[in-house]
Amino acid sequence: MDLRSYYTKVRDAESLLTGESLVVTSLATAEGGKEGVMTEVPRRIAAKLIAEGRARVATDEETEEFHEGHREAKRRYELEEAARRVQVMVIPSQDLRNQKERS
Repeated sequence: MDLRSYYTKVRDAESLLTGESLVVTSLATAEGGKEGVMTEVPRRIAAKLIAEGRARVATDEETEEFHEGHREAKRRYELEEAARRVQVMVIPSQDLRNQKERS
């Protein structure tokens, strides 16, 4: 592998990318890489993955779907955490009857 040409490819790919982080979609590789897995990565890593032929930049629709999935997962997590924090007080029925008699 010629390192000079590799890093030239990485720099060229990085110059075409905009923004600090990008959503990339994986491509099938000979090493067993699974196609279609989306990940948000910094621009430098996205350029490296593109130069190596392991990923491509996700389309606008795929990016929106990725972010919407993360928003939904966060919302579900927050609801589950709120439900876990609900406090319940158990009062024995005898104590409850005694309080009613006093009132």
